[in-house]
Amino acid sequence: MGQPHSDDEGTVAEAEAEAAEISTPEQPLGQVGKRLDRRSPFFVGMAAAAGVAVTYGLIQLVLGAGQILVLIGLALFLAIGMEPAVSWLARRRFPRWLAVTTVFVIAFAAVGGFLAAAIPVIVEQATALVTKAPQYLRQAQDHNTFLGRLNERFHLQQAVESSLSSGSGLTGGVLGAGKAVFGIVTDTLILIVLTIYFVADLPRIRAAMYRLIPHSRRPRAILIGDNIFAKVGGYVLGNLAVSVIAGALTLVWLLIFGVPYAALLAIAVAVLDLVPVVGSVIGGVLVSLVALTVSLPVALATVGFFIVYRLVEDYLLVPKIIGNVLKVPALVTVVAVLLGGALLGVIGALVAIPVAAAILLLAEEVLYPRLDQG
Repeated sequence: MGQPHSDDEGTVAEAEAEAAEISTPEQPLGQVGKRLDRRSPFFVGMAAAAGVAVTYGLIQLVLGAGQILVLIGLALFLAIGMEPAVSWLARRRFPRWLAVTTVFVIAFAAVGGFLAAAIPVIVEQATALVTKAPQYLRQAQDHNTFLGRLNERFHLQQAVESSLSSGSGLTGGVLGAGKAVFGIVTDTLILIVLTIYFVADLPRIRAAMYRLIPHSRRPRAILIGDNIFAKVGGYVLGNLAVSVIAGALTLVWLLIFGVPYAALLAIAVAVLDLVPVVGSVIGGVLVSLVALTVSLPVALATVGFFIVYRLVEDYLLVPKIIGNVLKVPALVTVVAVLLGGALLGVIGALVAIPVAAAILLLAEEVLYPRLDQG
């Protein structure tokens, strides 16, 4: 190439002469040279710059796809929660596809039956609430009523009006509500589809995860991983059962004392109770405030009911239904829920306890033994 060569090429000419000497019929391109020194400042600087660039790119990717990643994680969480039921059917000679179909048909039938029974009552009671709103407003402005004195002391009406006026008018409020509803419906459909796929392909996902672990450590990783999956599954089913009990007992209490909007409040309590630690407290405060519209003694009795129920849930229901599966200390539970709620909101608080249980298991089985041997 570049013939004829001349002495003006300097050191390149010297390298070309040496290249002609090292080229042989057996190795026409010469022998492989020495490996570059990876400790040289150039390579250290390039590796550091590449690491920073890759880390920054990953952070931007996570931030950009944060909502989708949350949906994927929640779908995987729900799929692991449904896996015990699917595996139970599979062990009884159900094909995998039939077991998955059976579980989802039962789940959809239960949710559909619940909505068919609850929606008419919710609509009726929500309509009654809207109808009686002016009456409650007049009571709030009347200083001779208990609600009026409460409003005068805590400025409840002013807080509600300021929150309502913080939007951009009626049109903006309607458009914002419509956008929120559309987003919720879309996210729910995506979550359902992802959960179905995750449940159907969970054996292959599980096998692919374990294939990433070295062969010598794979058996122990399988034992630890399956234990974590069992904890998550037991938590999902147990938390759902506890929430149903909370909603049912609340409905019975409200019907006995004639508190309005009993079905609506009971459903709210059941949904809020899904969030550990703080959910039942928020539900109890909400119901007690509504009970004030009946009378002060009924409101105080409702407060007492939720205090007693909270003790029963913490010391009887949760230990019996969930505690034997997770075995997470109370302090770790509170801290995990607070951190999960601060990072991911309601979803973070919902998944915080099983994540904490998994971290504790890994620490006890992997971290502590290594530290004790160190």
